[in-house]
Amino acid sequence: MDYTTLVPVTGIIVNITRGNDCCSQMLALRTEDGIVNFMIGMDTIVIDSRQLRQGMRVAAFYDSNLPVPLIFPPQYQAQLITVLGRNEQIMLGYFDSDLTASDGSLQLNISAGTMIKTLNGQNITCNLGEHTLLVYYTTTTRSIPPQTTPRRIIVLCNEN
Repeated sequence: MDYTTLVPVTGIIVNITRGNDCCSQMLALRTEDGIVNFMIGMDTIVIDSRQLRQGMRVAAFYDSNLPVPLIFPPQYQAQLITVLGRNEQIMLGYFDSDLTASDGSLQLNISAGTMIKTLNGQNITCNLGEHTLLVYYTTTTRSIPPQTTPRRIIVLCNEN
C-alpha cells in the first residue's frame, strides 16, 4: 500500500451501521468540520483489531487518489483506522535517518517507554529512520521542527 497518499480525518464515532453487505460497515464521524462518513470493508486495516464503538475518538485515513462520490456529508473508503487516546495526536509520514518527518513538521525523540511495533504487532529490530511511521504523541516542543517523545510508533514497511 502507498501510505504517502493517505489523509487522516479525526473525530468521534457517532454511528455505526451495516454497509451494502454483511462484511462492510458505515462509520459516521463527528469532526470539527461536521459529519464525515467512512465505509469500512474487508481491506480496511483497523490498528490492533479493535472493536469500534460509538463515542470512540478515532483517526480514519482515506486514499486521496481514489475517487469519491460528490455527496454531503462526505463519504470515503477507509484504508486505515486507529483509536486515539484523550488529547492524543497522530501523524503518518516518512521519517529520515534523523527521525525528522519529510515535510519537516515533526522530529521524534525515542525513549525507553516508546512502544515500537510493526503493523502486525511484531517487534522491530531495524533502525526507525528511512521508514513510514504512524506516530502517536500528545505534546511537542515549540522548536522548529517541533519535537516529541511519542507514546507509540507503528512501522509501516513498504512492499518492495
